[in-house]
Amino acid sequence: MARIEILSEVTGRVWKIISVEQAEVAEGDTILIIESMKMEIPIEAPSAGKVVEICVNEGEAVKEEQIVAFLDTVK
Repeated sequence: MARIEILSEVTGRVWKIISVEQAEVAEGDTILIIESMKMEIPIEAPSAGKVVEICVNEGEAVKEEQIVAFLDTVK
């Protein structure tokens, strides 16, 4: 297993957390959604695995390339 850092692609606010810690996700599943400039940007799992930790809360401001979650891959 490899641990992957999931990063915010934009500066904005965490609009909604979709996944929960310890959830199994497939590649492309949405982990959370960030609202930036009135757009909703989904942050997706880069590969299949288990969400180990979500590092942000709904409503929290995030910066571009900030770590928002950790994923253990199944590869």
